Amino acid sequence: MAALITGIHHITAIAGNPQANIDFYTGVLGLRMVKKTINFDAPDVYHLYFGDELGNPGTVFTTFPFDGARKGTKGTGELTYTAFSIPESSLSFWIDRLAKYNIPASTPLSRFEEKVIRFEDHDGMGIELIANSQDNRTGWTGGNISGENAIKGFYGATLNLKSKELTEKLLTEFMDYKFIAEENGRYRYGTAGKPGDIIDIVLDKNGRQGVQSAGTVHHIAFRTANESTQLEIQKILINNGFHVTEVKDRNYFKSIYFREPGGVLFEIATDEPGFAIDEDEAHLGEALKLPDWAEAQRDKIESRLAKVTLNVNDYE
Repeated sequence: MAALITGIHHITAIAGNPQANIDFYTGVLGLRMVKKTINFDAPDVYHLYFGDELGNPGTVFTTFPFDGARKGTKGTGELTYTAFSIPESSLSFWIDRLAKYNIPASTPLSRFEEKVIRFEDHDGMGIELIANSQDNRTGWTGGNISGENAIKGFYGATLNLKSKELTEKLLTEFMDYKFIAEENGRYRYGTAGKPGDIIDIVLDKNGRQGVQSAGTVHHIAFRTANESTQLEIQKILINNGFHVTEVKDRNYFKSIYFREPGGVLFEIATDEPGFAIDEDEAHLGEALKLPDWAEAQRDKIESRLAKVTLNVNDYE
């Protein structure tokens, strides 16, 4: 039977100032802003999407920027580090680039025979770049970073938990993940075991619960092909005791949500229909796009949102 879950769809974080958020992810990291819309559950807040050229599933990091929000804290029950995949030969480029923009970063770390650099964005969001030769995807090259150095999409994510048994059971019995390996207390899982589907669990049995606010991940979304496969996984989860939401229409995908046993909010999102349904591919992310139900309130919504611009040319 074909897998219902095929990896990571997107990861969504809470951010602070929206302009600083755009500048960091499009300017410093060189991602494309593929959609500028609103948080459907809080229409006076942006929902910004950053990814590859088309915002393909497995490449999209999204944010809810609340200007003036206090900083959150990393802890248990959270996704603490989002890992992006970079070409193996680009490690020195990224070390130099982060230094150029005065972003403190770790020295290269070794993990499962690959090199990793770790740092935080302007809000304290945990980010890793993992240099590898296993990723055949093409990153966004229409900005200021060439193809030989561009971020290709997600590599994976780290869940910081007090215990792993129930989360491991969820991943491996109900979500098509398999245990891959353990190294220095880091437990790795994947669907195909490739960049874009990796989930690591790091245990902190006596750790303090994380506090969600600016600089922390709100949820991680996993990929499923379409509405039919989404309903199948929803049924499996409900039948095994998980409290799963009804299907929610997010315009660019359909979503269901539930909490995994360690407390992290999981989403299952459809690959269809994608981000080009309401904008030309050449102009993704340029205009504020609203769901149909919000169009009548466009003037009111726009008046409450901070004015933002793309300043990619300010970052060489």
